[in-house]
Amino acid sequence: MALLGSLQITGRFLIEETGKEYFMRKRLVALGLVIVMALGCTQAAGATSLSEAKSKKSEAESNLSSVQSQISSIESKQAELQSQIDKLDSELVEVLINIETTKDDIENKKVELAQAEADLEVAKETEEEQYESMKDRIVYMYENGDSSFLTALMGADSFADVLNKIESYSTVYDYDRSLLVEYQNTKLEVENLVEQVQQEEAELEEIQATYEEQQEELETVKAQKSSELDDYETKLAEAESLAAQYQATIKEQNAVIAAAQAAATTTTVGSVTSGSSSVSSSSSSGSSGSSSDSSSSTGSSSGSSSSSGSASVSTTSSSGSGSAVANYACQFIGNPYVYGGTSLTSGCDCSGFVMSVYAHFGVSLPHSSSALRSVGYAVSVSDMQPGDIVCYSGHVGIFVGKYTIVNASNSKPYPAGGIKYTTATCKSILAVRRIF
Repeated sequence: MALLGSLQITGRFLIEETGKEYFMRKRLVALGLVIVMALGCTQAAGATSLSEAKSKKSEAESNLSSVQSQISSIESKQAELQSQIDKLDSELVEVLINIETTKDDIENKKVELAQAEADLEVAKETEEEQYESMKDRIVYMYENGDSSFLTALMGADSFADVLNKIESYSTVYDYDRSLLVEYQNTKLEVENLVEQVQQEEAELEEIQATYEEQQEELETVKAQKSSELDDYETKLAEAESLAAQYQATIKEQNAVIAAAQAAATTTTVGSVTSGSSSVSSSSSSGSSGSSSDSSSSTGSSSGSSSSSGSASVSTTSSSGSGSAVANYACQFIGNPYVYGGTSLTSGCDCSGFVMSVYAHFGVSLPHSSSALRSVGYAVSVSDMQPGDIVCYSGHVGIFVGKYTIVNASNSKPYPAGGIKYTTATCKSILAVRRIF
């Protein structure tokens, strides 16, 4: 009886202990499910935030690329308009010089015409005086008639004297006539000169009018071109403002992406560690149980190690990809350009920028744009991928996609000096090198 009572007590104890272990296992399983669900929700929320940030960044990059194309187009049109305005200015200066020269010529013609007209008046008066004198002598000779002539003959001492007197009368008449003809010819020449000068003056005035029309047309066209140039200045300012906004958005989303990736890594590692601890506790609690419980704990521990290893590989793969390089490089857009610098925040030059970005990923590169043409391995321009190093003569940048590089540059277009986006085909590409 005593033995039977002892067996009953022992049985009840075993049943109670088995029940306690059973409930303990149920609580651990429930706790594990809660952890898994919480981890899933956290990862889902993190994934959503990361996805939204990447989407916003991609949209901003696309918009920025479009705006940069607009800026390049506007600057090209501005340069073309400025060239046209400069040409119009040159033509306008030439026309103004011609107008002034023509005005001087007209003034000289006016002086010449005044002198010619004065000479004409003198010629007319001289001709009139000569004509009147000749008429007086002809009248005198006519009125005195043959008697005067006869008296002249009778008074002659010899025949030779008679001939001389007859010749004298004839000479006076011929002289008067020739002198009158000469004065008439002089008057005619002066009249022709006056007419010629008047015609030349009229032609000069017509030329001046033509030049003045050209001046008016050139000034009108120049005003139109200047107005168009002002419009493009406004458009350029608007485009540059948009570009700055998109760059700010990209920088902001890069920060969000980096934070989300860091949070995801921390959550994953913490969850794996927590799961391992829980399983270890379960294993410790069940160590007094059967061998099957021990093997179950071992299996859980093995699974935890596997998960941890997978997370480590994922992190390493992401940090060593071209896309990760491109994303990291874009975080520093807007920071200053400093010749010879290597600081991504305080200032760097083109090769210093590439060197410092890749240094973040454990890759040592030379601080020389020409030396960077030999690093990694070569790929074709048509096969460029984010993270590739794009080499030019005296310059280098990192390809980020959509025919765009991020680079440290001290030249236009906007902004002039600093880390910024630039069209990949801004210069002739000498080499494309890939590290990852």
